[in-house]
Amino acid sequence: MIKSMKFGGTSVGSVDALERMISIITKEEANKAVVVSAMSGVTNSLVACLDGKSEIAEITNGLLERYSAAAKAAMDEIVYKEYYNKLEDRVGKLAEHLETYKDAPCLALQDTIVSWGERLSSLTVAYILQSRGKGGISVTSEEAGIVADGAYGNGSANLEATHHNLQKNVLPLLEEGMVPVLTGYYGIGPEGRPMTFGRGGSDYSSSVVACGLEANCCEIWTDVNGFMTADPRVVPDAFTIHEMDYSEAAELAYFGAKVLHPRTVEPVRKRGIALAVKNTFNPEAKGTIIRNLKNSSQGILRSVASKVDLSIVKIYSSELVYQPDLVSRLVASVSGAAGNTYAVSTSLSTIAFLIPSNKLDDVINRISTMHEAQVEKYTVKGNVALICCVGDNMINMPGVAAKVFANISETGANIEMISEGASDVALNFVIPDDKALEAVRNIHKEFIGGPHEKI
Repeated sequence: MIKSMKFGGTSVGSVDALERMISIITKEEANKAVVVSAMSGVTNSLVACLDGKSEIAEITNGLLERYSAAAKAAMDEIVYKEYYNKLEDRVGKLAEHLETYKDAPCLALQDTIVSWGERLSSLTVAYILQSRGKGGISVTSEEAGIVADGAYGNGSANLEATHHNLQKNVLPLLEEGMVPVLTGYYGIGPEGRPMTFGRGGSDYSSSVVACGLEANCCEIWTDVNGFMTADPRVVPDAFTIHEMDYSEAAELAYFGAKVLHPRTVEPVRKRGIALAVKNTFNPEAKGTIIRNLKNSSQGILRSVASKVDLSIVKIYSSELVYQPDLVSRLVASVSGAAGNTYAVSTSLSTIAFLIPSNKLDDVINRISTMHEAQVEKYTVKGNVALICCVGDNMINMPGVAAKVFANISETGANIEMISEGASDVALNFVIPDDKALEAVRNIHKEFIGGPHEKI
């Protein structure tokens, strides 16, 4: 049996957290490949250095001190000396990259630098395992052969090429009883340079590793008990969902729940690998198991999430629907500027996009510079929120949407956009920001509310 086990920034963020993580790894009897994130806050500090907000020596000395202090408390002296020499070497290489970037900044080097926390975590966890006699070995994405395609800062794993490389480079380590500790967050792009998978991409890395190793399970160890019926900060009586379908988890992750990176689901879904979300700080909790539960006859609303700080951009053009080339150009342009486009709606003469408000200036600038003669005007409506209601196969249940919208009408909220039918498991709609929390609470109370779902 093979497992991929990913541990996030809070799971490697302190001596106590590292000890909990090592305990979880060593108790697991299966062959395991461990994927690690940077310590919490490290990637942000590297970004700050790239932006000129902190000095190179300040960052590198801080990283050396933070990682070495955690390691020294967890290793015997002999192993620690060997580890410290390698840690110094890796931090020294980071300093060199930062100096180069200062004189010649580029996106490829930026990705190299912001992935450095994962390299330090991989080294640290591997040596702690060695110190405990558990055969830990640090394996970077370069050494493992995790192949990335796409754009720097937002790459995607080439699953076929990565599968070939992991079978050759990592599987033999597992067969020898070793515990490879891989760097999350990035792969190697077409130019042979690191390409990151976007912030939070270590979840995705673990799923890619599970897919490449043909693992039996992919475990994401984080600081929550799993997916919940709502954000417990908004709905205090929200509870953990112990089983979910791949599609349900993907929708919730993309449209609001911060439990999982939204791209994590697809690589494991391709091979039918179970995905488990577990809590490093409460390892006995059942967590959430995500697998193929399609047509499980549950057919109910299972969770509700919200995403705030969004804006609607409407672009007007007479008979837009009869100009497919224009629609295509607008979609490509807005999506490219927005990064994430959460909904798109069209009518005869209008196309509307739901985008993050912090990308609004970029989107408007892109539209303005397109110089499309057919575009007559555009409007912006800010301060809106997306509500995402998820339930297995609920799209086939008569009356669910009507009941949800009747519930929303009681809050006095006006529904600005609706997306229904695009997904079998989700009903998404847009309302004013100031009504979002009330809407989530009301929906949860009426349709989820307790251990026995009400729809």
